[in-house]
Amino acid sequence: MTKHELRTQIRAAKRQHSPTQLAAFSKNLCDKILNMPIYQSAHTILLYSPLNDEVDVFLIVNDAYRNGKTVLLPKVVGEDLELRIYKGVESLERGAFGILEPMGEVFDDFDTVDVAIIPGMAFDKANHRLGRGKGYYDRLLPRLKNAYKIGVCFPFQFLNEIPSEAHDVVMDEIN
Repeated sequence: MTKHELRTQIRAAKRQHSPTQLAAFSKNLCDKILNMPIYQSAHTILLYSPLNDEVDVFLIVNDAYRNGKTVLLPKVVGEDLELRIYKGVESLERGAFGILEPMGEVFDDFDTVDVAIIPGMAFDKANHRLGRGKGYYDRLLPRLKNAYKIGVCFPFQFLNEIPSEAHDVVMDEIN
C-alpha cells in the first residue's frame, strides 16, 4: 500500500469512531505517558496542539506546565515547524491549518529537549512514523538528537508495517 492509500485508509478509520471514543483513547494514552518515568523526570518537553482527528495531548501539556516543565509547542512558519515556549492557554491563537499555536518566545536549544511527543497518521511495530505528507516533522525530528521520541496514535493507527524511507527518523516508543 502506498503512503497516500494508507493515509486515506486511516482517515476512513477515524471517521468510524465517535468523538467520545477518540477522547477516551486520548485520555488513556495521556494517563499512560503521565506515569512514565521518562516523562516524570523530563525538564523540557515537546508536545503539539492537536487537530480534531489527532490524539489530544492537552492533559500532558497542562500537567507539564503546571509542574514547571518547559513545554514547547510547534508553530508553522513557512515550510518548517518553529518551536515556541508555551505560556498557558491564553498564549495560543489559531495559526496555520486552524491549529492552536503558541505566541511565546522562540526556542532553538534543540539539544536540551528531553522528550518529544509526536503525532502521526500511522506507526508500525518497527517504530516508523507516517505523517500527513507535508514533511514538517521530517524536517524537525533530525534536530532533536537527544530527545526520547514517543509517537502517539489511536489503536487503529498502529499497524504491522508502514512504508518508510532511509531518511525517516524512527521513534523510540509508540503509544
